[in-house]
Amino acid sequence: MLRAIVFDFDGVIANSEPLHFRAFRDVLADRGVTLTEADYYTRYLGFDDLGAFRAIARDQGRPWSVADLRALTDNKAVRMEALERDASVLFAGAVEAIQRTAAAVPIAIASGALGAEIRRVLDGANLTRHFAAIVAAEDTAAGKPAPDPYQRAVALLSEAMKADALAPGDCVAIEDSRWGIASARAAGLRAVGVTTSYDADELAEADLIIGSIAELDIANLQRLLF
Repeated sequence: MLRAIVFDFDGVIANSEPLHFRAFRDVLADRGVTLTEADYYTRYLGFDDLGAFRAIARDQGRPWSVADLRALTDNKAVRMEALERDASVLFAGAVEAIQRTAAAVPIAIASGALGAEIRRVLDGANLTRHFAAIVAAEDTAAGKPAPDPYQRAVALLSEAMKADALAPGDCVAIEDSRWGIASARAAGLRAVGVTTSYDADELAEADLIIGSIAELDIANLQRLLF
């Protein structure tokens, strides 16, 4: 029985991946590092900000210190907020999908985005109240593709529902990347892949593939657990 749904944020609810790319690109350019759009989507999209900067440092042979990585992460957050001021980031149909699913089962977010970024967008659309739990980049020791974000989301949902026996297998994750699908599957959830960031063949590990969040159907999600 479907008892809860856990959404990724960037690329599922918010069409913010292009903005994340621009923010990374701009901040890295100040350090003399060129980030291409192809490299961002191929190598780094699945990481949280700190993980992405660590991976870029490794790939570029940059000996960035902990202080350097913190400064890059902070600067990227500032740049991201500035970019969001001039753009509407919610996908078409996102508001209705969130309202529809929240009316059926408790819902949560498990994301590599910063909590402030997530809440800023949700608050602006009056959607925060629909989520029983929000797990952001700073809330777990390891980000996707590790299972930690989804494990934490299920634990928080269980607390919110006062359901001691809420199992990962009772929940479905909604994801747009192979990293996110791997995270959800490792945590024991079924996974739906949304082809907003990648083609269907790159989301092959998902249990179901849809074109956008607007296509979410509770009956189809329920069937994934039979």
